[in-house]
Amino acid sequence: MDDLVEEIEHDLEDIFEEHIGVKAGLRPQVDPKARLSFRRFYFQELRRLQIELVQMQDWVVETGAKIAVIFEGRDAAGKGGVIKRITQRLNPRVCRVTALPAPSEREKSQWYFQRYVPHLPAGGEIVLFDRSWYNRSGVERVMNFCNEEQVEQFFHDVPMFEQMLVNSGVRLIKYWFSITDEEQEFRFQCRIHDPLKQWKLSPMDLQSRVRWEDYTKAKEETFERTSFPYAPWHVVEGNDKKRARLNCIHHLLDQIPYKPVERDEIKLPKRVHHEDYHRHPVPTQMKVPEYYE
Repeated sequence: MDDLVEEIEHDLEDIFEEHIGVKAGLRPQVDPKARLSFRRFYFQELRRLQIELVQMQDWVVETGAKIAVIFEGRDAAGKGGVIKRITQRLNPRVCRVTALPAPSEREKSQWYFQRYVPHLPAGGEIVLFDRSWYNRSGVERVMNFCNEEQVEQFFHDVPMFEQMLVNSGVRLIKYWFSITDEEQEFRFQCRIHDPLKQWKLSPMDLQSRVRWEDYTKAKEETFERTSFPYAPWHVVEGNDKKRARLNCIHHLLDQIPYKPVERDEIKLPKRVHHEDYHRHPVPTQMKVPEYYE
């Protein structure tokens, strides 16, 4: 129930953004009946897909499968929203998110892929990379955090690195979230004016507006040189957040040959009572005040 309430809260945020977009002329007016119909479908389908994700998780644990999913794309394209819906119902000990900060000076001196290796999945694990080693051919290249020689070395190394991962039994799935220039501007404006989302705006995000075309060129070369038969790129159209979430999760499930794992019927044991047991009251000084009664 808590997850459902959380999802409804996020849905209200989406509706608020839609209203802002309509008023600003950045969103078409949506028929209320059509919106209500799709919202109903969205919640039902999301629940169905999340049930499938739980079954996939059980299969991963049972078989010792290793799943690594990369999420790349434009800033504010919806990667975080999809990741949140994937992990929302899953066991964090099985499915975890890796979002590394900027590399330290020590990490900068290492082999480029080295800091990502400890985060790769072991048997029975799913790792979702919110940004990944593709920073090298994307933001690092565009923002001049690396030189062209380092970029070329990356393009030389990445096919061998990913081939080794696949050969070791890792199922590597790569997603790129795509949105239009206008949609990104709208989402950035919403973040600027929403105190709950301002933390999402970094100096790098703001520069992505200025360097839109540079990012496009970097993306196109990345696709051309790193979409391999054993680890292809999959592009998610992200202008519509809800449809993007459903499409991505549905596609992810299609990439993994999971099957329902049979479980013994769960029976709740009876509470054991002992006559000499007495529960001691909690000391007043330990209690959190009831601010909301």
